[in-house]
Amino acid sequence: MTNIAITGCGGRMGLRLIALAKENPALRVVAAIEGADSPLIGSDAGEAAGVGKIGVPVVSELSTSADVLIDFTVPVAMRGWIEICRRKKIAMVIGTTGLQPSDHALIDDAAKNIAILQAGNMSLGVTVMCKVVAEIARMLGDDYDVEVLEAHHRYKKDAPSGTAEMIAKSITDALGRSHDDLVHGRHGPDCARQPKEVGMHSLRMGDEIGLHTAYFGGLGERIEVTHKASNRDTFAHGALKAAIWLAGQKPGRYTIGDMLGIK
Repeated sequence: MTNIAITGCGGRMGLRLIALAKENPALRVVAAIEGADSPLIGSDAGEAAGVGKIGVPVVSELSTSADVLIDFTVPVAMRGWIEICRRKKIAMVIGTTGLQPSDHALIDDAAKNIAILQAGNMSLGVTVMCKVVAEIARMLGDDYDVEVLEAHHRYKKDAPSGTAEMIAKSITDALGRSHDDLVHGRHGPDCARQPKEVGMHSLRMGDEIGLHTAYFGGLGERIEVTHKASNRDTFAHGALKAAIWLAGQKPGRYTIGDMLGIK
């Protein structure tokens, strides 16, 4: 059995992680963590998630031993949890988005001491999509125009999404282009497409869970590859599966692709 700690346990993802972990006999929630000012502090984490008591109170600090900590918070909080996990020798699944290059450098450094699996999207399907769009890009080459579109709910703070970044990087790597050369939206009197551009576009609307499409446009035809998430459980299931897998790994930085055996 894998013992897990969940940060941001009162958030949308945190609550689903608790609920779904209770259903999985291979998992046991041993710590549920929220900010010190959260009204959930002291309450039973299972009751907060709507699945009945699990005997784990919501706390603001990690004082219990765990095999893996799952983090879906914000970058500033994630940075602190990396240091705590490193010190306590706890593996870490990172689903927090909006990470900066300095955050990835921090993850790389911490992965020398603990096992870390980080992904902009914990969906297994998105990982497969990244593999597929890379293959399409290699086959079509520079003659096809590439655009990436993502849509999320009105409350999402960061843009573009971590998933869109993953998809775009898969394409730019396959084409031998720089990920730094993405064109984020277009505005102005002269926005004609330039050779080898990869466009990136973000929509924020309603309660959209997650929609990502990669377009490959040629003269007279277009290929579209789309991933649509219908609820957050797909991300929670992926993160929980990652936690079980990661518990048995040596220190290092891993991806969902590593877990699935996708190279």
